Amino acid sequence: MLEKNTIDHERAVLIGIINREQSEEKVTEYLDELEFLTFTAGGEVLKRFVQRMDVPNPKTLIGSGKMEEVEAFVKQNDIGSVIFDDELTPAQQRNIEKLLRCKIVDRTSLILDIFAQRAQTSYARTQVELAQYEYLLPRLTGLWTHLERQRGGIGMRGPGETEIETDRRIVRDRISLLKKKLLKIDRQMETQRGNRGALVRVALVGYTNVGKSTLMNVISKSEVFAENKLFATLDTTVRKVVIGNLPFLLSDTVGFIRKLPTQLVESFKSTLDEVREADLLLHVVDISHPQFEEHIESVNKILDEIDSADKNTIMVFNKIDKYEHAEIDDDDLTTERTGRHFTIGEWKKTWMQRVGDKALFISALNKENLDEFRKRVYDEVRDIHVTRFPYNNFLYPEHLDEY
Repeated sequence: MLEKNTIDHERAVLIGIINREQSEEKVTEYLDELEFLTFTAGGEVLKRFVQRMDVPNPKTLIGSGKMEEVEAFVKQNDIGSVIFDDELTPAQQRNIEKLLRCKIVDRTSLILDIFAQRAQTSYARTQVELAQYEYLLPRLTGLWTHLERQRGGIGMRGPGETEIETDRRIVRDRISLLKKKLLKIDRQMETQRGNRGALVRVALVGYTNVGKSTLMNVISKSEVFAENKLFATLDTTVRKVVIGNLPFLLSDTVGFIRKLPTQLVESFKSTLDEVREADLLLHVVDISHPQFEEHIESVNKILDEIDSADKNTIMVFNKIDKYEHAEIDDDDLTTERTGRHFTIGEWKKTWMQRVGDKALFISALNKENLDEFRKRVYDEVRDIHVTRFPYNNFLYPEHLDEY
């Protein structure tokens, strides 16, 4: 459970579903992440409700008995938001809201809400606003009750609380306007990328909260915002980095997450152009997270969606200083030995077998193994540069002795 502090957080409960696609263990893992999302958005989770059902209730997602249990808890504990891990249909959201008489938020709207908080630049705010309006359009009827209450907090930031825009034509016009604005900014950014010259481009990618921004700060000696919350940074940051005598461009991109809302993938595709146009990807992984291998799969899935899965990639396993593995007695024949029981050394062997020398194990925070990291990045960038400019080989020594 997350540590509670003295700040007043909005009270919330979480709801998850166990079915054929989601085992009990998987739902627990999803709800852990949902709780961290809620904390990031400014909420405090008081209770979790989980129901096992093969076919979701088309009206309320969960069954009537479980809904009564949730309703009783909401009334007794002054709950501000009920947050569902699965995306709700507009009809389900309206029906549940009528029963519980509080804000009903699903995973998608929660992530959109966090993005609304975190967007700093005009570009990021425009992307988030577009995603919010596209999510809002089929839910305009349900929005009436939100606007009548004029309540803030989780899930209520953004276009919905500025004024009552229930006319679908107005919302569609706004969506069209935002898309045109993004196209204009995209062209400007494309020109900026074109003006960067022939420098090799390296992009940091990875699941949210794996330490990309911390690593960016260490490598580039810059001050990129880094925080132990999900989606600490939304705006792509590009820095010129020099290792030895070799300059290259390093970009820090938005973190990925499982069940990333379709609206965000679409609206942020232009931001991910930094990934698409990169010559080398540094896939940063939080090896201290129990489900880091599933995080890798989630990132690879999104990379595939933006046609970047086949790029030259180095796997950077970060936070080795936080890694703890479960001890198991060698004579214990009853306990199955899983990845949780691996040492860092065993993980190294495992990943070296999978990707060869394209796996590194570091701690960006404690600056462990960073010399090895810099050497590996230098070698990769040098190879790309030599291939691109074969007549400039004399500029780069065969071995990098000093950074």
